[in-house]
Amino acid sequence: MTISTLTLNDGNQAPWIAFGTGTSLRQQNVQNPVENAIANGFTHLDGAQMYENEESLGIAIRASGKPRSALFVTTKLDRLQPDQTAKTALQVSLKKLGLEYVNLYLVHVPGHHAGRLKEVWKMMEECKRERLAKSIGVSNFEVAHLQEILEGAEFPPSVNQIEIHPYVWKSLQPVMALHKEHGIITSSYGGLSPLFRAPGGPLDPVIEKIRVRLESTRGQPVSISQVLNKWLQQYGILVVTTSSKAGRMREYLDTPKVPELTAEEIQSIENAGAQRHHKFLVLSD
Repeated sequence: MTISTLTLNDGNQAPWIAFGTGTSLRQQNVQNPVENAIANGFTHLDGAQMYENEESLGIAIRASGKPRSALFVTTKLDRLQPDQTAKTALQVSLKKLGLEYVNLYLVHVPGHHAGRLKEVWKMMEECKRERLAKSIGVSNFEVAHLQEILEGAEFPPSVNQIEIHPYVWKSLQPVMALHKEHGIITSSYGGLSPLFRAPGGPLDPVIEKIRVRLESTRGQPVSISQVLNKWLQQYGILVVTTSSKAGRMREYLDTPKVPELTAEEIQSIENAGAQRHHKFLVLSD
């Protein structure tokens, strides 16, 4: 299975879907889930210092037998300890992961570096220059945070990973407009939250109606998860997802084979999402 890629603003390519090692996998040994994800076709692995499981992620990478060039590995900067920089923090991560470089290094939470974002970004740029990270980006950044680091940046962020689903879509338009202006890829986490964390909302009947149409068109089963992931994919969004079930992993990876949503279906998803504003995953500053 070949996974399509997104072209980042520095010319590097990132697989459009990633297996995440956060949420329920935080502070867990992720060797088995990650090995399963790789065996089922995932090539993009999304980790973070905050998840406290980089060692087992590294073990899974080695156990997979995949050449380094076949995998795209992301990690994220946590709060800086005294006398620590984004570069020295990455060097610790690389040792835990057993890697010489990561493909993508993100500033995880802007509030962890209040008043120091410019300084932190300069050190992220050094990580890129020294090829400790092939690409650099951010996560959970809003317009003001992006504007702060874009001013005078040598390298704009390649990615901003944020919570994206129809219940926050309307509120995200200003930050996504800034992404478009600077060629920043939008990456999503929590994309399936409306279906599984808040069932029974205004989105559910809309998604089910589209699912039935897609299944009929395709002549093969289509899941409600695939409908939302297809919506994200058609916007060119890099999807981060996770599951402990091999069948669910394959279902997510199968999303590109699901027929395209029509413009009317996309609008109906967004109209339903606009009826409720609900952010599910709030990271503390």
